[in-house]
Amino acid sequence: MSLIYALVARGATVLAAHSADKRDFSQATQAILSKIPPNNSKLTYVWEQYLFHYISEGGLTFLVMADDSVGRRMPFAFLGELQQRFTTKYAPDVIFAADEYGLDEFGPEIGRLMHQYTTSPPPDALNQARQDLAQVKDIMVHNVEQILSRGERIELLVDKTDTMAGQAWAFRRGARSVRRQQFWRNQKIMLLSVAVGILLLYIFVAQFCGAGLNHCTS
Repeated sequence: MSLIYALVARGATVLAAHSADKRDFSQATQAILSKIPPNNSKLTYVWEQYLFHYISEGGLTFLVMADDSVGRRMPFAFLGELQQRFTTKYAPDVIFAADEYGLDEFGPEIGRLMHQYTTSPPPDALNQARQDLAQVKDIMVHNVEQILSRGERIELLVDKTDTMAGQAWAFRRGARSVRRQQFWRNQKIMLLSVAVGILLLYIFVAQFCGAGLNHCTS
């Protein structure tokens, strides 16, 4: 699977989307959409083994999530055609008046285009994308974690701290339980040792004094 998830958005508002995967990538895509600057740009974000490529132009964002194995030329060729089809089908007044997922009727067309580029991408589109990538110098690659704000990082840190505190408490409780078990085990061993010592002493003395210790007392 090469192209996994694609969408068209106006700012942070998703107008249409299609996913070829059952997993939910909305958190990552929303984080990216919220950080896209208003100026026209092309950018790639890295998240685990996936790449999020997007083209932002005229207030619209065309984004696709792809396996990192396919590189960048094919996804950007896909985005170029996705942009052309969407802006041809919908007039600007329709686009900028639509609510969230208000143009999701375009989703199946996104899916068909994803399938086309995954199975047999048009060579002309790939050549055009290669030229565009060679000419445009502002296409950068960032890690998704880099777009988290300070507040989001603090929240993430607090979550991790709470988890670690819970784990530490569980460890301390387990350690106390182990110490108690070890204490009583040592007590049992000590009592058993004392009993064995007394028994050995009795056997030794009984050899000279008799079983009732009568010979020694007389």
